[in-house]
Amino acid sequence: MSRILMLALGLLAPAAPVFAAATAPAAATANQPAERPAEKPTPDGMIEPADAPPEVATVDGQTFAQWLAGYRVAALARGVSAATLDSLLGGLSPSDRVVELDRAQPGDSSAGPARFDNYLARRLDAARIREGNVAAVRMSAELATTKASTGVPASIVLGIWGMESSYGVVTGNFDVTRSLATLAWDGRRRALFTKELDAVVAIVERGMASRDMLKGSWAGAMGQPQFLPSSYLAYGRDGDGDGRIDIWRSDADTIASIANYLARHGWRAEIGWGQIVTVPATINRENIRDLRLPTSCQRPLERHSRWITAGEWKAMGVTSATPLPPDDTPMTLVEPDGPGQGAYLTTANYRAVMDYNCSNFYALSVALLGDAIATPPQ
Repeated sequence: MSRILMLALGLLAPAAPVFAAATAPAAATANQPAERPAEKPTPDGMIEPADAPPEVATVDGQTFAQWLAGYRVAALARGVSAATLDSLLGGLSPSDRVVELDRAQPGDSSAGPARFDNYLARRLDAARIREGNVAAVRMSAELATTKASTGVPASIVLGIWGMESSYGVVTGNFDVTRSLATLAWDGRRRALFTKELDAVVAIVERGMASRDMLKGSWAGAMGQPQFLPSSYLAYGRDGDGDGRIDIWRSDADTIASIANYLARHGWRAEIGWGQIVTVPATINRENIRDLRLPTSCQRPLERHSRWITAGEWKAMGVTSATPLPPDDTPMTLVEPDGPGQGAYLTTANYRAVMDYNCSNFYALSVALLGDAIATPPQ
């Protein structure tokens, strides 16, 4: 999956554990209209109940069947074939489980009592790093090719791949069409999820994927990168040269698609994401506070300082075990648990990762996982 539900799901909650199937949804990305919901739900490994309850509920005076019939009429009017709509919508019923999970989403992952150090201890585990090292060796040629074409390094691609789906192990088993139709009918974010259902229709109509391939998270994030359908259409790439974009079964397509998403969101090859730093107690945080209110991804970005060059940070006494970028590189200070509890200087590339999933917890975990994976030289 990629601004891997802010308009959709609010602001993220943590992702599900990597190698054990999770039993509850994790926190999730602030999504821009053409992309994915910011703080989208990450793969939860849950299997959707097979049996739906009798259809008795109405939303805005319509049962699910009535809403679906209206959707079908509108789709036919814009030129979608009846065969495509029959294959996707025939026999569809609403999912109470999807509605339940949607309404349980927190307003913002940065607003609660959760601490980043606790979150990181659960996500940056030895198994995830070990499997990342295996993937780095196995896919070294594809990662090198992708870096050459997009500028996105293997470490960040692997970090996202690992956090989103444990390198393709946990991708979700919900019927994406059913989930999106349920959420569009439910009405709480009808415009967003109707757009995503439209994207699913386009994917099948164009022959890009079959109906039975469309499995993913309860909120519609699909495949190994956990792309929403609109992100698949906008950013999916064929990485293995077979003429298809298969983010469900092709590791090469997954790598190419993640890197393309980041490149299209401003990743710059000449700088990294940032680094862990030590901040002296003498820094006046009021002087570094960003006075501009963020227009999206608000809670997570409120944890960022204003942009200050690396040289100025050094002059203020900020130090790091690794060299800072060139002195003229703009950087923001991020302290996810508050002043004095862990600090990071981040570049514009870090914001590209936040576009994938609008959460400091998520973006830092991706970056630190990537740093921990011993990627082959590129």
